[in-house]
Amino acid sequence: MIVTEKHIPDNLEVFQGHFPGNPIMPGVLLCEAIFQSAALLMAKKSDKTSYSDRQLPFLTRISQAKFKKTVLPGDNVQIEVKLIEAVASACYFKGVLKVAGKVAIVVDFACKMTAPPVKE
Repeated sequence: MIVTEKHIPDNLEVFQGHFPGNPIMPGVLLCEAIFQSAALLMAKKSDKTSYSDRQLPFLTRISQAKFKKTVLPGDNVQIEVKLIEAVASACYFKGVLKVAGKVAIVVDFACKMTAPPVKE
């Protein structure tokens, strides 16, 4: 498991359009914060010693996403990600994002470790 925290600054450009006069943090960006936390957990568990040897985690599945509380500019969020199961190169996770101890988002998702794409 990994626990991370993020302060949501009130001057983010996204708040100009989401929504003018009533800004809220977009759920897709909050989910991305959860996915990035999982990537940190995967990197920590990696047995690769060199950054260039590492594979990258690619998101392969999002399911059971539940949005329960609005996240506002100025909020501090706490993110908990648990590795539920690892099968070959696939990892299955449950992520929870909280604001002031209250659950805002719960999401199940999977990532697969893959070699970085090669540009031809």
